[in-house]
Amino acid sequence: MKKVLKGLSFIVSVVIMTTLLYNYVFFIILVPSASMYPTIEIGDRIITTRIHNASSIERGQILVFYSDEFKETMVKRVIGLPNDQIEINSDGKVSVNNQELNETYVKYPDTKSGSFKVPEGEYFFLGDYRIHSYDSRKWNDPFISESKILGQARFILFPFDRISILE
Repeated sequence: MKKVLKGLSFIVSVVIMTTLLYNYVFFIILVPSASMYPTIEIGDRIITTRIHNASSIERGQILVFYSDEFKETMVKRVIGLPNDQIEINSDGKVSVNNQELNETYVKYPDTKSGSFKVPEGEYFFLGDYRIHSYDSRKWNDPFISESKILGQARFILFPFDRISILE
């Protein structure tokens, strides 16, 4: 009976630890689209660390968030922080607060232009594969509330030939 109780105690402890880690430290996502290609590919499994303080979010980070508009979890690069002015010209060049971004990760730009003023407490996201990405430029509501940001994509875990740190 003592062995059964020890075994049961171990299983309960593992379940509690796993739940705590998943809810407060990190989680793994499966990427369903090519919107972040070539940085992230369809089928990549990504280790994502939870964000507990939105003030730690920096432009250029790859974040995972929940979209109320699409009722799904998405992964994109944060381009606009609260109160930023975003300008995208017809050549696909992006400027934030009148400073052009050096986006070396964008291999396939798009011609969709626009101007966006990011509200307080919200963020503006673009995919790296701009001609394929359905992102802030094309959404009905181009901004994601800080409360919907789940974490930062950190590391490609699988497939094994793509293991790498995300930047």
